[in-house]
Parts: sequence; C-alpha cells; structure tokens
Amino acid sequence: MLNENEAIDALSFHFKEIIKIIGEDPDREGLVKTPVRAAKAFYYATQGYRQNPAEIISQAIFDCDGSKLVVVKDIEFYSFCEHHILPFFGKISIGYIPGKKMVGLSKLARLVNVYCRRLQVQERLTTQVCTELMRDLDAKGVMVKCTAQHLCMKMRGVEKQDSLTTTLDYCGEFENNQSLRDEFLNALRD
Repeated sequence: MLNENEAIDALSFHFKEIIKIIGEDPDREGLVKTPVRAAKAFYYATQGYRQNPAEIISQAIFDCDGSKLVVVKDIEFYSFCEHHILPFFGKISIGYIPGKKMVGLSKLARLVNVYCRRLQVQERLTTQVCTELMRDLDAKGVMVKCTAQHLCMKMRGVEKQDSLTTTLDYCGEFENNQSLRDEFLNALRD
C-alpha cells in the first residue's frame, strides 16, 4: 500500500492524463494545479479504505443500564458510486437496542464515514453500517435507513432530477418484530 504522498503523486499523474484524454490542456493556467487538488480530494474522499470500523467503534463503548431504543437520525454522508465514480449523498438514520453496551453517539457518524468514504453502492453501505454495529456492540437489534440522491441518475443516463433512493436493513430483534421497525420509523418522523 502506498503512503499518502506516494498515493497523491500517483493519483495526480493519472488525473493529469485524464484531463489530456478529454481534450483539455492540463498546463493551461486554470488547470495547472488541478491534478494535485483532485488527487488530494479523491484521497480524502476515499479514506474509508484506510480506516478500521471496529477500531473506531471500540474507542467509545460504555456499559448500558438499558435504553429500549437509541436513534440517531439524519447523519449526512457523501460517497462515490462504484459503477460510475460519481457522487451520491444523503442521510443515514441508525436505531439500535442496546444489550449491555452502548456506543458514543459520534462514533455512529464516524462509522457511517468509514463505509461511505469508499467506492460504494447504497445497498451495501446500509448493510455494512447495520452489520458492523450489531457485531461490535453486541446489540439486541439494529436498524438502518439510508436515503440518497445519486448523480449517476441525475447528470447522466436517465437524468431524473427528483429521484431519491431509500434502503433499509435490520437485524436482531428488528427482524421478526414489525412493531419495533414501526417504532424506529416513527421516531424518524419527529
């Protein structure tokens, strides 16, 4: 694996080549620094590959006397569609039923960041957040709702500007309990 400087140098070279391929002059005034800026931005936007989700969650696990349901809603995220390398973005809401442990709330947002800052599809992103939290927290149940807009649908292909995609994943007690799923979804309406 390349270190950060090596990765940015390699990405910068390729961004410069892409600029040439599309018919632009990478040496013109407005574009001279673009390959490096694009490389740094892309490296930052894909930092999830260089992070360990279990390690992030483990930094803030605490004993829990027992909430019945913890909900953090509208965690914004930005990701890249793995099919077109175009952005998709939206909000993720997470609900979990603690077992004997709970997690610091900011770690839920950090967990979302780990998985969204990779080449991704929304369906997998939703499942990865759900599965990781269930495993690392040993929760009684986890439910995740993700709603996003995809630039691969807005700026190319079908060009549908108002489309939204919603994915849900759940495990544990949420799997066989419709009233728990309803409780989570109702909590998102507040």
